Amino acid sequence: MNKIDFQAVETPAYIVDGRLLEKNARLLHSIMERTGCRILLAQKAFSMFAAYPLLSGYLSGTTASSLFEAKLGREEFGGETHIFSPAYKESDFPEILAICDHIVFNSFSQWKKFQAQVKACGRPVSCGIRINPEYSEIETDLYNPCFAGSRLGTKAENFEEDLDGICGLHFHTMCEQNSDTLIRTLEKVEEKFGHLLHGMKWLNFGGGHHITRGDYDVETLVKAICHIRDKYHVQVYLEPGEAVALNAGYLVTEVLDLVENDMRIAILDTSAACHMPDVLEMPYRPPLIGAGRPGEKPYTCRLGCSTCLAGDVIGEYSFEQPLAPGDRLVFGDMAIYTMVKNNTFNGMNLPTIYLYEEDKGIQKIREFGYMDFKGRLS
Repeated sequence: MNKIDFQAVETPAYIVDGRLLEKNARLLHSIMERTGCRILLAQKAFSMFAAYPLLSGYLSGTTASSLFEAKLGREEFGGETHIFSPAYKESDFPEILAICDHIVFNSFSQWKKFQAQVKACGRPVSCGIRINPEYSEIETDLYNPCFAGSRLGTKAENFEEDLDGICGLHFHTMCEQNSDTLIRTLEKVEEKFGHLLHGMKWLNFGGGHHITRGDYDVETLVKAICHIRDKYHVQVYLEPGEAVALNAGYLVTEVLDLVENDMRIAILDTSAACHMPDVLEMPYRPPLIGAGRPGEKPYTCRLGCSTCLAGDVIGEYSFEQPLAPGDRLVFGDMAIYTMVKNNTFNGMNLPTIYLYEEDKGIQKIREFGYMDFKGRLS
């Protein structure tokens, strides 16, 4: 496999490696072939539509969290288009009905509000209810849809008897987890909602399945899908986001300056707050090619960013040689939750986007400038 020349791009830059995307997609497709399940790209994690042609031949379609995501999936990916939102705007719903194949409602009040429109729309639309199985192994409440007082999903005690028009159930209670978590989650789903599944056409396992991670137990996932498929005679869906583009992208940045304040601090031409928000939100320490943990290599340096936010710091890393202005640093696993969440705080420019393909080399897909910043303002 040819290596990407990280010196050949303008910084800061996102580079997505199409070869690694396809590797992930092939694994997901093999699970579809073995089980009959359908796997969708959750665009909330990865919406680089220039790469959709590399994925669309392997996956069944896309899932969306908004009208705009649904439109992007329908226009650029094809296949099935699914959507879930905690609540739908009345002004958006006619267009949602026109392009979505599955619509998942968060509550029965939302279903009742739009039920007549669904029945009158003139095209087949499969509707479902998101359930809250009251079980999750996510420790951080920010990402836990089952914490006390969560707005996401309907508990079994609040389910209504009239399910006319409801074709499926949907749960999403996982985040970066292995299939053993799914097994324990399905036990709770069956315990609380199994009596309803016999009358359904599909069950959507949601996202959060780290299927393409090296230590993921694919065989347990296959068994779980087949168990639900065979017991309830339903079509099983999964909608991973991270697993599709996991470890398939990079963020390339350049050292602008070095300062001393109790330790050596490098100032980069990127920003955690603007270009990789999960670093601050989770928090998350992204992998850095060639670097180690603090003290692991001879020279430890804090990596800071170019905004005025005092906490705009990526973390501390160690290096074989001292950093110097002009050095290039390459962060890994930067395809997911970067382009979809970045922003122009402080007037920071957005990173240029590149796609690498074996037969085409590195291609500049999009670069940004002042008008992209100004165009968001008034």
